[in-house]
Amino acid sequence: MGSVELDPKPARRRWRLHQSALVVLWVVMSMMIWVGLYWYIRRQSIRNVEEGLVSMCEERARMLQDRFAVSVNHVHALAILVSTFHYQKEPAALDQETFADYTARTAFERPLLNGVAYAQRVVHTQRELFEMQQGWVIRTMKREPSPIQDEYAPVIYSQETVSYIEALDMMSGEEDRENILRARATGKAVLTSPFRLLGSNHLGVVLTFPVYREDLAPDVTEEERIEATAGYLGGAFDVESLVENLLSQLAGNPEIIVKVYDVTNASEPLIMYGPDLPDGFPSPSHTSMLDFGDPFRKHNMVCRYSKEPDVPVSALTTASGVFVICMLVGYIVYAAWNRYDNVKEDCRKMEELKKQAEAADVAKSQFLATVSHEIRTPMNGVLGMLDMLLDTKLNSTQQDYAQTAQVCGKTLISLINEVLDRAKIEAGKLELESVPFDLRSILDEVISLSYSKSREKCIELAVYVSDGVPEVLLGDPGRFRQIITNLVGNSIKFTERGHIFVQVHLADHSNLVVEQKPEPRLNGHNDDSIPTAPVSANADFDTLSGYETADKRNTWENFNKFLSLSSHSTQNGSTHNSNSESVTLVVSVEDTGTGIPLHAQSRVFTPFMQADSSTSRNYGGTGIGLSISKCLVELMGGQIWFVSRPGVGSTFTFTAVFQRCERNGAVEMKKDTLDILPSCFRGFHAILVDERPVRAVVTKYHLQRLGISVETVGNIDLGIAALTAEKGRLLSGTKRQCIFLVETDSCSSKNESYSQDQILEGSCNGCKLHLPNLFLLATSELEKERFPGFSDNAFIMKPLKASTVAACLQLALGVVSQNANEDGSNTEGPSSLRSLLVGKKILVVDDNKVNLRVAAGTLKKYGAEVQCVESGKDALALLQVPHKFDACFMDVQMPEMDGFEATRQIRLMEKKANEKVKAGEHGTEDEMAGMDWHLPILAMTADVIQATHEECIKCGMDGYVSKPFEEKQLHQAVAKLWASANS
Repeated sequence: MGSVELDPKPARRRWRLHQSALVVLWVVMSMMIWVGLYWYIRRQSIRNVEEGLVSMCEERARMLQDRFAVSVNHVHALAILVSTFHYQKEPAALDQETFADYTARTAFERPLLNGVAYAQRVVHTQRELFEMQQGWVIRTMKREPSPIQDEYAPVIYSQETVSYIEALDMMSGEEDRENILRARATGKAVLTSPFRLLGSNHLGVVLTFPVYREDLAPDVTEEERIEATAGYLGGAFDVESLVENLLSQLAGNPEIIVKVYDVTNASEPLIMYGPDLPDGFPSPSHTSMLDFGDPFRKHNMVCRYSKEPDVPVSALTTASGVFVICMLVGYIVYAAWNRYDNVKEDCRKMEELKKQAEAADVAKSQFLATVSHEIRTPMNGVLGMLDMLLDTKLNSTQQDYAQTAQVCGKTLISLINEVLDRAKIEAGKLELESVPFDLRSILDEVISLSYSKSREKCIELAVYVSDGVPEVLLGDPGRFRQIITNLVGNSIKFTERGHIFVQVHLADHSNLVVEQKPEPRLNGHNDDSIPTAPVSANADFDTLSGYETADKRNTWENFNKFLSLSSHSTQNGSTHNSNSESVTLVVSVEDTGTGIPLHAQSRVFTPFMQADSSTSRNYGGTGIGLSISKCLVELMGGQIWFVSRPGVGSTFTFTAVFQRCERNGAVEMKKDTLDILPSCFRGFHAILVDERPVRAVVTKYHLQRLGISVETVGNIDLGIAALTAEKGRLLSGTKRQCIFLVETDSCSSKNESYSQDQILEGSCNGCKLHLPNLFLLATSELEKERFPGFSDNAFIMKPLKASTVAACLQLALGVVSQNANEDGSNTEGPSSLRSLLVGKKILVVDDNKVNLRVAAGTLKKYGAEVQCVESGKDALALLQVPHKFDACFMDVQMPEMDGFEATRQIRLMEKKANEKVKAGEHGTEDEMAGMDWHLPILAMTADVIQATHEECIKCGMDGYVSKPFEEKQLHQAVAKLWASANS
């Protein structure tokens, strides 16, 4: 049946309808947002206005209370004055004239009072006598004679402004009577209800204070207060003037209306100040309570705006702006949604391309793994057979052919390893190990690998490590060795004269010594206008060989500063940041080669890229080494850069971060990272003759590693002088053996020949001096011809490393080594490997007959008894418990049953056998009784992918060795295999 295609038009029409509905809905929502935002902003504005009104109203109420309280205090003080001078003085010191004069002169203290008056308390029995003394009759408020009552309160003293109330009885009014009685009972000021004041016609209140004949205690009773009352002091307050005075002094908002009420009767409040407003006035208001000191009377202040606040402009502008934004957002969404279908199709295509790229990446990894395995498998046979061939009797020509083929095979394996490393780095699957290692031993190994080429070219190859660098570090020694090997290999490849110098310093020291930035040509960023430096035929620079170097910072002056810092750190027993767990090293590889052309410097670290096509033809290589080195340096937490000058040379520098490791961590170090030096030279003294200070420091470094103290001089004459001084110390009783070392190019011109007598016998103050322990430091075999009188043992050939120097000195001086290497416990040579394998019965499993012969031949070479099978099933048949095998070398990839599955089956059989032994199902006579079965299994794999190694361990194997394997690699794997078996 054919596929039915759906018509997309109805779906598009439905989509258009949905779009229209969504547009209308969005517009409605935008309008709702506009309305909601407008009302929200307006409400916030009104709330802010109300908060401002509350603040201003509370401020005015507080100030009004303070002003009123000040006036009340003045009235209270006047009451105390009347009590003191009228009643407590005999005779009375106060009369109407004095009172009127005093109150008139102190009226400025009471600006809010119309006047004050004093009314004396008179009981009815004393009325007649009182009226005779005063000369007038007590009258009521209506100015009529006061009727008979229990007591009276006629005014006897008054301020001139209220003199019209003199002789009036203050208790003739009902409200006044209640206020007077309440004041004398409480002892506090009391207020009347508001009324119109005479004269000003303003609303006011009367404040009444009781006057006592004597001071009363705070805890007196009400009856005692009444009994002690002598009269009453009153004052009339002008409330309207008080509020107006207050408002005039405030820089307030004239739009605020203030009203003051007496709300003692809440149902009928009495207005004390303020204009009348129409009912339903829309302006917001706020009420603040007032406390005038009378708890019986209650007052408040009402504040409001004179008109309703305006609508804020921000409410309209903000809401409109948000509306416009919403519409713009809707338009953008609408436009974006219209392109959704196209983008969706593009995403689908991109997803397909992504899957294809991921599949290609997986295929590439699988291809590399497969190619690696398929190439390594026959190469294992080629190299293995060549190794076995070299162990037979061959003539010189045959041996040369076989060795050449072996070198070519190893080069091919090295190339495969580099390509796989690059692939693992790109896939992010390259992991660094963290083990203790001796950095100085690693550098010595690199020197050993490169010494033959450096001698052929007659170039100096030297290594120097600062004293401050720890002896044992924690990191990946293999990858560190790979970086140094790549850089040194490139330097040797492109250097025809001069030197190659490897330096290692602490980053802290490097920062202290070199503060200036590198020269322009750093990592390819250069100025093409700078001319290429010509090569000097007669080199004369303070460098290792005397030739000029690319990096001007690597001078003898800076190098000497490194020495000073290292020496100071060593003497103090610490280095910079010694408390830190990490150590950052700066490693530089300096050469005086051809340099890198300016146009090629920007792509130095690009994989498979070289300066030009002629580079590969002239020097060989694939251009991948520096790329891998850069990736490894970055994995170590560092950076790599270079300075190169065409015709002068190149200096590659990188940093790497390692962890500190205690000295006892050396016990756990891999044997290939440890080089134990002999201790038989401790106490020796050496006099070194070298005209080049940098080279002298390098030689001194290697000698001091052997425990030899070194004295350096610049020429033969100074050396003979130092030798004479040393002879004097020997004659005085100092016992130490002295050796005399001379650099060959320090003996005047290189075209002259020197005999042994010319150097050994020098004149010093007319005396002949003979010294047999003399050694010459030579770079090549050709230099021996200039010194015909010396034996081969008197020459120490470069490049120098501590172990070769020790071997030369032992051979020439006949010194016996006293270190642990004598018993062979720390060696990895054939005898050590033989001691591990001799007499062992080993089963080798491999489906490739050539590889089977290579593995069997290698193991038999070291004394093992070998039995071979070609499949995993055959191995299972031979390894049925009990068996007599000591170990099994298992290939990983085999037909029918691979090495992983075979190992799982073997472990399963061993587990069942061990369970039976624990359960006691085997008798004491049974050979399985008391045994714990675990056969050491070593994987032989041509894959160097990390996943393969992990699978080996996961399935129960005890270790692995990659094909083709070498003697050192086999020794490490077997030693680890026996160690795990014994544990």
